[in-house]
Amino acid sequence: MTGLLPEGFHDRLPPAADSAARLETRALGVARLFGYEQVDPPLAEFADALGSRLKAGRMHDAVRFIDPVSQRTLAIRPDLTAQIGRIAATRMGHHPRPVRLSYAGQVLKLTGSALHPERSMRQIGCELIGLDTVAAATEIVRVAIEALQAAGVTGLSIDFTLPDLVETLAGDSLAPDTLAALRDRLDAKDAGGVAAIDSHYLPLIEAAGPFDAAMARLRAFDAGKALASRLDGLAEIAASIDGQAALTLDPTERHGFEYQSWLGFSIFAQGVRSEIGRGGTYAVLHEAGQEERAVGFSLFADPILDAGLGATERTRLFLPFGTPAETGAALRAQGWVTVAALEGDDTPQAQLCSHVLREGVPTAL
Repeated sequence: MTGLLPEGFHDRLPPAADSAARLETRALGVARLFGYEQVDPPLAEFADALGSRLKAGRMHDAVRFIDPVSQRTLAIRPDLTAQIGRIAATRMGHHPRPVRLSYAGQVLKLTGSALHPERSMRQIGCELIGLDTVAAATEIVRVAIEALQAAGVTGLSIDFTLPDLVETLAGDSLAPDTLAALRDRLDAKDAGGVAAIDSHYLPLIEAAGPFDAAMARLRAFDAGKALASRLDGLAEIAASIDGQAALTLDPTERHGFEYQSWLGFSIFAQGVRSEIGRGGTYAVLHEAGQEERAVGFSLFADPILDAGLGATERTRLFLPFGTPAETGAALRAQGWVTVAALEGDDTPQAQLCSHVLREGVPTAL
């Protein structure tokens, strides 16, 4: 018994696991104060239903297996958003719109990547289903920022994108294959590739960077005002969070936003090399094929915790052997974490305590 785990899996030990619980509790606490009620979907469900419920289901990431009871293929969720869409469309289909839901849980991916080898991860998020308006998107972005701030994550930055930008500009002027190639080259910031397809779109590569400057370049490019409503909405969202996070704009970014509609955003934090969250507007698919507009975000707990952000300070009060039970109860009521000696020779150092009870008073070691 070596204790080895499969590639991409890991244990989270104290005090890191305590920090994870604190992050989740504080983030969901903020969501609850905004009216987002928590749901808790199962770890696995029928693969065909999971894959069809949401365009962004990404079933190629799902671990699948045969259910010994039903003999049908089940999938372990690679992302929680599809399950929230299912709940909103079925079990809560009668609920007045918009419906605000929050969630937290483990997700499992079939494989990792060179940059993100983790396969088992913790996901926390909120979904507002029934609207994808500027007001709805503004609320979602604000909830994400306040949730992270409440969890002790600082140095935030938001990078906005417009996932359907190229489709909106091109209309019916480009063939589907050409449109897909153009999106790909713009996402890669490949000026030569874009020029070979249509040089008209080259200025979009330069329309990226700090929000105000990038927005000015994008408005200058949009001489025909095809993007006017989107840009006005994006400017309104940015204005609502001004000062709470650094803002950037990359209008042609597509990685991770293949299925979002008019708005997408990534969340970063100082000291973390990868994104710690992602959100945007999208469509939930219903049984009869109708689409329902929605907007939401997901936070990725692992990179936050691995960077030491929102870490919980280990504060433990050692109760010497023989301390009355009522004394310990009174101290816990005050918020102390107490660790009682169970033998006479036990020590605060052995129990990793930061304080010891001396003459009835908690004293720092």
